[in-house]
Amino acid sequence: MPQNNLPCDFTIFGVLGDLSRRKLIPSLYELDKAGHLHPETRIIGVARHDITQADFIEQMDAALQKFCKNEPEPEVKERLLKRLFYVLINIDKPEEYTNLAEVTDQENRNLVNYFSVAPFLFDDICKGLNHAGLTGKNTRVVLEKPIGHDLASSQQINDTVSAVFTEEQIYRIDHYLGKETVMNLLALRFANSIFTTNWDHNTIDHVQITVAEEVGIEGRWGYFDGSGQLRDMVQNHLMQILTLVAMEPPVNMDGDSIRNEKLKVLKALRPITRENADQVTVRGQYAAGFIKGSPVPGYTEEEDGNPTSTTESFVALKVDIDNWRWAGVPFYLRTGKRMTTKRSEVVIYFKQLPHNIFKDSYRNLPQNKLVIRLQPDEGVEIEMLNKVPGIGKGIKLQKTLLDLSFSDAFRDGHVANAYERLILETMLGNQSLFIRRDEVERSWSWIDSILDAWQSCNEPPKQYPAGSLGPVASVALLARDGREWEE
Repeated sequence: MPQNNLPCDFTIFGVLGDLSRRKLIPSLYELDKAGHLHPETRIIGVARHDITQADFIEQMDAALQKFCKNEPEPEVKERLLKRLFYVLINIDKPEEYTNLAEVTDQENRNLVNYFSVAPFLFDDICKGLNHAGLTGKNTRVVLEKPIGHDLASSQQINDTVSAVFTEEQIYRIDHYLGKETVMNLLALRFANSIFTTNWDHNTIDHVQITVAEEVGIEGRWGYFDGSGQLRDMVQNHLMQILTLVAMEPPVNMDGDSIRNEKLKVLKALRPITRENADQVTVRGQYAAGFIKGSPVPGYTEEEDGNPTSTTESFVALKVDIDNWRWAGVPFYLRTGKRMTTKRSEVVIYFKQLPHNIFKDSYRNLPQNKLVIRLQPDEGVEIEMLNKVPGIGKGIKLQKTLLDLSFSDAFRDGHVANAYERLILETMLGNQSLFIRRDEVERSWSWIDSILDAWQSCNEPPKQYPAGSLGPVASVALLARDGREWEE
C-alpha cells in the first residue's frame, strides 16, 4: 500500500452511468486487488434513482462481471462490494446533499468527489457540496472532460467550480495522461542521456502524433455533432501528448513543475489563423466504407444523423513550436474515426546522416525512428539499421527493431490502466497527471483560432471512405514538405 494513502470517501456522482460501470468501478476493483486501497476506504455512489442498497450492490456486481478485464476474484470482489454505499441525491437540490454529509467523515478521511456527469451539472454539485459543508481542505473534486466547447464556456465552467474549490482541490482528468507509455515519456526523455541530449532541432527532423479510431459515433451523435474531432480529441488528448513530447525538463516531479513546462509549450505554439489554416490543417468526414470486411455507414448516415452536417470526424494539423528547442521542427498531428485500425502512437523521426558510406547496400540511408506506442500494445521501439550476418559479400544493411513491449517486458506485473492510476493519484493528492486551469484555457485559445478559420472559409470537410487512412489532403499536408505519414 502506498505511503500516506489515508482512508478515503471516494464519491462518484453519476455512479449508475456508463463511465462508472465501464471504467471507474472495474478500476477500483483492480486497485483493491493490488492492495492500493486503504482498508477503511469507502466508495460512495450518488445518483437520483430511488434504489435500495441491495439493488446498488447487485448492479455494481454485474458491472464487475461484465467489464473487468479478467474474471473477478471472489475474495477481492466481495471486499470491494463491502466498501460500497449508495446515496440518493437529486443533483439540483442542495438540501439533499446532507444525505452525503451523514455518511462521510471529513475529519479522518479524504473526500474525493468524482463528477462522472455532464459539465452543465458541475455548478449544481458544487453548490450542493458547499451547502452541506463538504468543502474542507481534505476535499477534492475530479472533473471529467469536456471542460467547455470553447474558451468562453471553459472559463464559465472553471469559474463555477473555482467559486467553491481552490485550484489545489481541483483535478481535471484526461485519461491519456494516465497511460503507462505517456507517463514513460518523462522517464524516456529525462532519465536516459541518449535521448535527453538528442531531443531538439539539431537531431530531430519532425514528430508525428496519431490517434486513430476504428469506431464511428457509437450512438453519441447528439454530443459529437456539436463538438467534432478537433474539440473532442485534439484540444485535450493530442495537445497533452504534444506538450509532454516538447516540454523542457521540469525542476522536479512536483505537479506544478511539470505543468509549468507544459504551459510554456502551449504558449509557444504558432497560431493557426484565417491566413494560414488552408496550408496547415485538413478537415475530414468519413463516408460509407468497410471496417474489417464489414460495411459501415458514412457519418451523415449514422443513426439520428443529419444528412447536411459538416462536422469533422478527422483532423490533421501541421504544428510549429516557436522556441529555441523546436525551431524548424514540425509536429504533425492526426486523429480520426472510422480509420483502418485503432492506433495511438508518437513517432520521432531523426535527421538523416549527412554522408553515406554504405551506398552499395542502401542508396539513401533511412531515418532512425523512435516509436512510442500508446495503444493498443503499449511499448517503445527503435527502428535502426544493422549489418546482415554473413561473410564474403560486403556489408549489407537491414532495418531492424529494438522492441520494448510493456506486456512482454513486464510479464510478472499488472500494467495498470489509465483510470486506475488517475483514481489512485486523486486519493494520494498528486496533481502532476492532471490539467491546470491555465493549461486548459491556453489550449482552448489556440483551438478557437482554428475553429474561427474553418468557419470563415465555409468549406465542407473532405470525404474519406470508412476503413481508410483519412482524406487524400492529409497525405498532401506532409508531401508538401517531402514527408509521409507513418503507416
